[in-house]
Amino acid sequence: MKQLYREIKLRMEISLSPTDFSIRYRDKIMLFGSCFAESIFSRMEEAGLAVNANPFGVLYNPLSVAQGLSDLINKKTYTRENLFLHQGLYSSFSHHSRFSGVNPLEVVQKINSELIRSADFLRQTRVLIITFGTASVYRLLSTGEVVANCHKLPSKLFEESRLKVNEVVEKWNSLIREIQKIKPDIKIIFTISPIRYCKNDVHLNSLYKSVLFLAVDELINANKSCRYFPAYEIMMDDLRDYRFYAEDLIHPNALAVSYIWDKFCDAYFDKDTIQLIREWESIQEALNHRPLHPETEEYKRFLEQAEKRKEEFLKVNRKNKESKGMDN
Repeated sequence: MKQLYREIKLRMEISLSPTDFSIRYRDKIMLFGSCFAESIFSRMEEAGLAVNANPFGVLYNPLSVAQGLSDLINKKTYTRENLFLHQGLYSSFSHHSRFSGVNPLEVVQKINSELIRSADFLRQTRVLIITFGTASVYRLLSTGEVVANCHKLPSKLFEESRLKVNEVVEKWNSLIREIQKIKPDIKIIFTISPIRYCKNDVHLNSLYKSVLFLAVDELINANKSCRYFPAYEIMMDDLRDYRFYAEDLIHPNALAVSYIWDKFCDAYFDKDTIQLIREWESIQEALNHRPLHPETEEYKRFLEQAEKRKEEFLKVNRKNKESKGMDN
């Protein structure tokens, strides 16, 4: 009988094979980079993983990310001299505006407190996830330094330029060697943010992203500890539809982030870890449930059972960590 139909594919689904190493539930994970890294961090935190993200705030370009990691490696101490005053706020060119404040001593204290905590975390980290956003950088004309954030200062104080592939590769090859001195067995996963950083110039955005792709490819080929996760490709080719974007048509929406997160889980988490994540999410969902009548005895018993599940889960995982040991 003649076939009257054929299978039609309506989208390109990117399937990822499990990698040659797995992230375990007890592993410490650090994320650095663009706001897409913050989205994945939120998913990891919700899953109960030991995770630290962006101790300098959101960073977009490879040189600022590298500088932040270098500060953690060297345990740099920031002082009042590292800050500038603009419109009543003290800020650092190395930090996001969430660190800014009206009191310079409080700003420095906040910066150094986060730096010390994260420097210690880095030395216990098994997996470092780096998300590059753009190859566009702003240099302060008075010093020539690349700034992580312009803090809405007048544009005449800066010069914008595009990084070259070899600039990124040389900086990061050197930095990877420095990271391996304090954590020889660390695994580094690079991603390219799917967020466009040139809202009105898609061609320029493509040029910037091209620099990042070429640089990351060279870094992975030169360093056995490095891997690549195709967040950009999943967003652009698999989720090729504006229904997966937020209202600004630039940022991935919650559904897209969840989809990319699931792809990451399939590629990098072993079965035991995925099971633990699902169990923790189930417990959190129960604890966050808000009934119409919370005063009932039935709901109180439900809440008690959920709390017991949480305590037992944490107790078992503490025992597992102590028996198997953390990778330091």
